[in-house]
Amino acid sequence: MAMRPDHVPAERVVHFDIYDVPGASEDIQLAYRAFQQNNPDIFWTPANGGHWVATRADDIETIQRDHERFSHRRITIPPMPPEYPRQIPLEVDPPEHSAYRRPLTRALLPRVVNALEAKVTDMAIQLVEELKPRGECEFIEDFAKILPIAVFLDLVDLPRADRTVLLPLAEDAVRGTSVDARHRAHAGIAAYLMPWIEARRATPGDDLLSQIVNADINGERISQAEAIAFASLVLFGGLDTVASSLGFIANFLARNPEHRWQLRERLDDNSFMQGAIEELLRRHGVANTARVVTRDMEFKGVQLRAGDMILPPNLLYGLDERKVEDPLRVDFTRPFPVPHATFGNGPHTCPGAVLARREIKAFLTEWLRRIPDFEIKPGTKPRLATGMVNGVLSLELSWPVHV
Repeated sequence: MAMRPDHVPAERVVHFDIYDVPGASEDIQLAYRAFQQNNPDIFWTPANGGHWVATRADDIETIQRDHERFSHRRITIPPMPPEYPRQIPLEVDPPEHSAYRRPLTRALLPRVVNALEAKVTDMAIQLVEELKPRGECEFIEDFAKILPIAVFLDLVDLPRADRTVLLPLAEDAVRGTSVDARHRAHAGIAAYLMPWIEARRATPGDDLLSQIVNADINGERISQAEAIAFASLVLFGGLDTVASSLGFIANFLARNPEHRWQLRERLDDNSFMQGAIEELLRRHGVANTARVVTRDMEFKGVQLRAGDMILPPNLLYGLDERKVEDPLRVDFTRPFPVPHATFGNGPHTCPGAVLARREIKAFLTEWLRRIPDFEIKPGTKPRLATGMVNGVLSLELSWPVHV
C-alpha cells in the first residue's frame, strides 16, 4: 500500500483495488458502481502504488479526450516501469499517435469488416449448431474464446491452433496482479511473435500483422522493437476484449429471459438490434486504461500533481445516473445514441469497435435463433475477474434439447 501523498486530503482516500473489487464475483459493473455512488466523484486509493479514480461520466470523458493534461504514456495500474517498452499505440499521445494508429484504422474500416461479416456469421452458425444437441456448454471455452479469436487470428494470418498458447498469456497480460506477471506475459507474446514479425517484415502480405510491422511512421518504417510492441498490444486486444464482452452478455441473457425474448422476436430488425447491442455494451463495459497527470493542476476541486496516475473506468460512464436515466435497467428501446464509453473516447477510441459489434450481433442472432431458452447451469456459478480488462473466466450454460 502506498502512503498518502501530502496533496491528497484524508477525506479523498478510499481503498479500491482494481484486481479485487468487493462484490465483483456477483456483478463486476455493479461492484464498480458502488464506489461511484458511495464516495467522492474523484478519490485516491493507496492500492497498486497509489492512484486517483474518476467515477463520473463527464470527468471520465474529459480525461479520455484531454491528452495534454492526462497523458497515455502509461496506461496500466500499477504502471509498468519506465524502462519497459511502451505499449504502441495505446501509450502514444497525439499527434504522434495518429501515425501508429493508421494501419489499424485502415485494416478495420467498415468496408473491410463488411467483407468479413459473412465469415463471422458462418462461424457463429457452425459453433452454435455443434453445441445445440449437447444441451450444455462452458460458454467461454466453447464459444467466446473461439468466434472472435478465430476471426482475429485470421486477420493477422496466424494459426488458429496457436490460441491455446496465446490465451493464457493474454489473460496474464490484462488481469495479472503484479508488474512481473504482466511483464512475463508481454515477454512471452514477444517471443512467440518474433519469428512471425521477421518473416512479415522480409516478405509482407495483405494481413493486418504485415501492415502493423511495416507501418510508415513519419516516412520511415517502424523499428523492429516498436513492431513487436505494437503487434503484442494488438494481439492482446484481439484475444481478450470481445471474448469478455460476449461472456458478460451471455451471462446477462441467461439470467433475464424477458430480454432474450425481446431480442428473439426482433432479430431481423436491424435498427432495434443496433440499439440493443449498444445497450448491452453500456451495461457491461470491460476495459480500463489509466492516464498520467502531466502537470500540477486543480481538476474539479482536486489537487493533482504531475506524475500522478488516474484511472477513468470506461464502464462507469454508462452507469452514471447523471448521464443515463435509470442506468441499471437494460432497456433495448433506450433513445439512440446510447451513452457509454465502452470503446473509449477521442483519438484512442478502440479501432476494433466496428468488428466487435458485428461479432456480438452474429452471436445474438445465430445463438438466439437456435438456442432461445438457456440458463446458468444449475449448481454452477460464473467466475468473474477484474483487472485492466474485466472478464468472465467461466460460464456454464444449459438448455432443453428437443429430440
